[in-house]
Amino acid sequence: MGAKKGQAAWDLAGAQQNLVSREQLLALGYTVRAIKHRVARGRLHPMWPGVYSVGTPHPTRLAIWMGAVLACGEGAAVSHGTAAVIWGLRSRAPRLIHVSVPAGKHPRPRGIAVHRRAAFEVTTHRGIPVTTPAQTIADIAPGLTREELEQTINQADFGKVIKVPALRAAVEAIKTPGGATVRVTIDRRTFTLTRSQLERLFLRIVKRLGLPKPLTCVYVNGYEVDFYFPDLNLVVETDGGAAHRTPMRQSADTRRDNTHAVSKVSHLRFTHGQIQYEPAYVEETLLTYMSSIVSASSPTSRNCV
Repeated sequence: MGAKKGQAAWDLAGAQQNLVSREQLLALGYTVRAIKHRVARGRLHPMWPGVYSVGTPHPTRLAIWMGAVLACGEGAAVSHGTAAVIWGLRSRAPRLIHVSVPAGKHPRPRGIAVHRRAAFEVTTHRGIPVTTPAQTIADIAPGLTREELEQTINQADFGKVIKVPALRAAVEAIKTPGGATVRVTIDRRTFTLTRSQLERLFLRIVKRLGLPKPLTCVYVNGYEVDFYFPDLNLVVETDGGAAHRTPMRQSADTRRDNTHAVSKVSHLRFTHGQIQYEPAYVEETLLTYMSSIVSASSPTSRNCV
């Protein structure tokens, strides 16, 4: 019985980054006296009250995070910025270990930021209970700038933590401000207008700037382009949806842009989301291009050699 009990404890600890809790040891049949004896002999090393490192007083960083979960009790999981480090979405861990617990629980271990929540999505990674990638990104989203959030989403996709379509589907069920922020951010980048919608919105921008009306769906340098301003020697291409994120499409876009550049045709590229949601950015870019043309054609520019 004793050997089986000991093996069960070792197996449990091995699945938990070499950690075990007092409650778990009691459930395996150890007495309070037996636990104290093993602490005194240096076989168990206290990390938090009722949480022990087995065999070493120097737990790894992963073990420390696992210990924080055990210290917070059943249903707890690493979350927020700490979870982002576990998933490889951040390199620097926050000063406090962030752990989410079910609403109604009130653990107060030292060095742990406890988030009491009615609902949150949990999985297991490297043996540690942790919020899912989608939940983690939604949790940290409110503290990020839009650029930082886009970078985080891209990192999750590139690192195969969670692909953008799967993330978009998952955050649909996360009814928090962070979940809504992630949905909007993804939609801005994967948004696709119909041809008629695209033309209507872009031509509205062109009209506001007083630019000549461009030709649509014409061929320039052997490629069909979205918009072409002959008088400005300018091609404007628009990217819609996730298709432009694929390596094959990106390669084709690069070849097209390089062909225009070699033939001295200026080209700009906007996403459908920018045309829909960020018309001010599109206007500013077009105005900057116009200013560069005026500067290049001025007498001062032609004479300064």
